[in-house]
Amino acid sequence: MYKVRKGTLFLPNLSPMLPVNTTFASFMVIVRSSEALQTLIKKLRRDGKTIGFVPTMGALHPGHLSLVKNAQKQNDIVVVSIFVNPTQFNDPKDFKLYPRTTEQDIYLLEKAGCNTLFLPPTDDIYPVGTAQLPHYELGYLETILEGKYRPGHFQGVCQVVDRLMTLVTPDRLYLGQKDYQQCMVLKKLLSLTGSSAQIEICPTLREADGLAMSSRNVRLDSRERSLATGIFRALTFISSELQPGSLAAIKEGALQLLSESHFRPDYIEIADAGTLQLQAAWDGKKKIVALIAAFMGEVRLIDNMILPLNFANYAN
Repeated sequence: MYKVRKGTLFLPNLSPMLPVNTTFASFMVIVRSSEALQTLIKKLRRDGKTIGFVPTMGALHPGHLSLVKNAQKQNDIVVVSIFVNPTQFNDPKDFKLYPRTTEQDIYLLEKAGCNTLFLPPTDDIYPVGTAQLPHYELGYLETILEGKYRPGHFQGVCQVVDRLMTLVTPDRLYLGQKDYQQCMVLKKLLSLTGSSAQIEICPTLREADGLAMSSRNVRLDSRERSLATGIFRALTFISSELQPGSLAAIKEGALQLLSESHFRPDYIEIADAGTLQLQAAWDGKKKIVALIAAFMGEVRLIDNMILPLNFANYAN
């Protein structure tokens, strides 16, 4: 049981049917079971409400809260989920160490004006276990970058998001640009499942020194946190040096900057922004994206930048 603050309505696992006159304008509803969530969603749909959905793994930061704010602008109700999904971690140690800050997350979501928080246990998301979950035909997207270095990761992402989308049935799904490849994978998922939900991609939020906001940043010690800005410096180097022709020298220069900051890179790549086809050269016109994944100590960080910079954000 979580502490229930003023402005929070907690629905237990076996929630009764909600009274017809229940309203949620003054409350954030915390739901712990799919049964209770579906009861709530049915009532909202009967009332003609539009729903925006923000799936998270918790350890919330201002980047997550910006997704909530964007969802509030376009929908009557905002549903946020917090679930650290075991099937998307190819490293069990990474799953164990992933930060879990539920009490703080509840406080932040209340303060942000979230309407509904879904906090399911694992056996609610995967009621028959994880041994025989669906496989999704993601094609090329699963063979490169995160798909290559984290085998099985995107299958796990699709498994949990498919389940959550079935439960929440949102009008719009809100994602952050920092997880660029994941955004493309989830677009593919919605196409495969025939979902009518619209995906909204929101810009990456950064700290004052340029480091992309991430739940994993809390695992960095003070020295690592200072060095971690090297990933942003590498991206800005690529941006400043970008010109038509071969991209090899630019990538080599970015790699050197990462090495100077004591990163251990998995990859530095430049890809077509629409397809993620890796690029060896640039024609001076095409919208491209620079993507980096690298370890700072034991913490793996990712970041990206759409180029050239007049293409400011991910195109929805």
